[in-house]
Amino acid sequence: MWLLILLVLWPIVEIALFIEIGSEIGVAATILWVVLSAMIGIWAMRLQGMAAMVDLQRAVDDFRDPGRPLAHGALAMIGGGLLVLPGFFTDALGILLLIPPVRSALLGLLGRRVRASAAASARGTRPGWPPQQPHRPPVIDAEYVVVEETDEDVPPPDYDHPDAGPTPPQGPGGRRGPPSGWTRH
Repeated sequence: MWLLILLVLWPIVEIALFIEIGSEIGVAATILWVVLSAMIGIWAMRLQGMAAMVDLQRAVDDFRDPGRPLAHGALAMIGGGLLVLPGFFTDALGILLLIPPVRSALLGLLGRRVRASAAASARGTRPGWPPQQPHRPPVIDAEYVVVEETDEDVPPPDYDHPDAGPTPPQGPGGRRGPPSGWTRH
């Protein structure tokens, strides 16, 4: 709901600022500001993107967590993108996101929020999480063939004859006999 309110209020704030600031500095200066801020935003995105890649590579080379350089780079890219958008409010936000201490403070604030949300999720306090599944027994998909043997098909074993082959292992209870049919030999 708050996102919808933000999306409705944002253009209203931008239009109001264009009217107020444009009436003070003039139409030509307002248009020049919009064009220059877009060029600065593109330049900042290129510069910050390269710096973020260097920081990321340095973090990986030093076996450090690459999350912080990635987050700083992402916020700097968002700041440059906000400068590209026409408007004084978006330009102010973009300039703020290009300042490293502001990014660090914002990441600290967001980091606490993410940790708190993750801890609540781990405790299971988030409603509807984890999703409840009804108990389902495991399904084993297999194919089988029924083999029926009768006593007439199998010759009786001759365990006392030396040429009868190896003596089969004793079954449960010390019983010797033909295989049970559960395995093939």
